Amino acid sequence: MSSYDVLCIGNAIVDIIARTDDDFIVKNGIIKNAMNLIDADRAEFLYERMGPAIEASGGSAGNTAAGVASLGGRAAYFGKVADDQLGHVFTHDIRSQGVAFDTRVLNAPPPTARSMIFVTPDGERSMNTYLGACVELGPEDVESSKVSEAKVTYFEGYLWDPPRAKEAIRLSAKIAHEHKREVSMTLSDPFCVDRYREEFLELMRSGTVDIVFANEAELKSLYQTHDFEKGLDLIRKDCKLAAITRSEKGSVVVSRDETVAVPAIEIAELVDTTGAGDLYAAGFLFGYTNGRTLTDCARLGSLTAGLVIQQIGPRPQLNLKLAAEQAGLL
Repeated sequence: MSSYDVLCIGNAIVDIIARTDDDFIVKNGIIKNAMNLIDADRAEFLYERMGPAIEASGGSAGNTAAGVASLGGRAAYFGKVADDQLGHVFTHDIRSQGVAFDTRVLNAPPPTARSMIFVTPDGERSMNTYLGACVELGPEDVESSKVSEAKVTYFEGYLWDPPRAKEAIRLSAKIAHEHKREVSMTLSDPFCVDRYREEFLELMRSGTVDIVFANEAELKSLYQTHDFEKGLDLIRKDCKLAAITRSEKGSVVVSRDETVAVPAIEIAELVDTTGAGDLYAAGFLFGYTNGRTLTDCARLGSLTAGLVIQQIGPRPQLNLKLAAEQAGLL
């Protein structure tokens, strides 16, 4: 009997979200619709120039863990926060959503990570992330009992930025596979893929990673192609299972011998795309760890992603289990 459906490992970040216009993005040198890594000075600079903002716990894998829990799944999380106000906010939020979170806090600088997220009228989000305490996540933070008891251990590609986190991921993958569990990753961001393309491919081809999540841009970046179909053909050879999201076109799931295409759900209004991929992974992995077909897994992913983009912030604000039941998916 597994104690957890999904264990998520990621950068523990508090999001500070504000609406703005494209002029602000250009004027302040922000790369639109991407995750920009920044230092403490840049974080202070942008924070001072933000308009009214909402603080919400985020971090890609943290959002996924919260989504799994909201669907009624058993979720756990590894991520590093400091013993400060934002660290307390993050810890409270993820635990209150039913996620097991016991990573030891950092009792020294740097402070808890924060991401200044600017949402433009088209719903796109431009993230500016100061990693802070995240860089201190290391192999000593791996709770082997949680890894061995989780059906799938899932981590974000963003973890390849803080150096010691790589050791934690490789150790977690080793423990997971020793206990006949599976390992999954999200490619996170096309710029992240550009930085670590060869390492990501090695993780897949070596069998360290079994299941890969990506969007269309990340897939094309991974294989340096403009041809979506070619990217699909290549990724199906490199890993056991891959789920590729395509925004309003839905998603495509490929294994060595199967291809499943599922449409996106209809939405009333696109408000904020923050967390769309994270919640797709939550829906998919909840279905996968509970024995659902690949088609059902993708439908659950489409539902949860479609719901989160109709709100501000990346953590589900409604009961996803109830929403999935009403949609006939549970």
